[in-house]
Amino acid sequence: MALEKITQVAGTAIHVPGDDIDTDRIIPARFMKCITFDGLGEFAFIDVRVDPTTGQKTDHPLNDPRYAGASILLSGSNFGCGSSREHAPQALYRYGFRAVIAESFAEIFFGNSTTLGIPCMVMSQADIAAVAALVEANPAAEVIIDVTESKVTIADMDFKATLPAHAHEALTFGKWDAIADLLEGIPAVEQTAAKLPYMQTT
Repeated sequence: MALEKITQVAGTAIHVPGDDIDTDRIIPARFMKCITFDGLGEFAFIDVRVDPTTGQKTDHPLNDPRYAGASILLSGSNFGCGSSREHAPQALYRYGFRAVIAESFAEIFFGNSTTLGIPCMVMSQADIAAVAALVEANPAAEVIIDVTESKVTIADMDFKATLPAHAHEALTFGKWDAIADLLEGIPAVEQTAAKLPYMQTT
């Protein structure tokens, strides 16, 4: 079965400011003992969302009810740096995020996100600040990421958002999951194998 072509992501957004937000902040290592990725979402950013001393919620943006249900994450530069754990984008996906907009991304995090069908769009610092201000003014404002046209729209304003060519092609052509892509080709492999003499059983 062909994968979904991801040409657009739309939803409300939340701004989590800061540069060098690493994978350990996104999902602490102690939650990586899980057998599956199910349930990781509730622990996304947990160490900065909850005060470890008091157990009380902090003023982290993810605790702000105005942004409940946001599916687009705005952040700074070098997002997803640190270890190569794929649990980080898995946690974000299970929290409900379907796209991330940042000034830049760590390469491995970017690749792991793309294989989940999460567009990681790159925007300038000024444009991210402008979008964040619009989101702050109206948390219910719809943000539309046009992956095909490489732009972000909010409040009838367009902002340029780039994506490397390989990721752009993978998402818009429905080729973002390499394993699923390989599995889809099994019938063709079997047809070819059936024609090869040395593959025949006696």
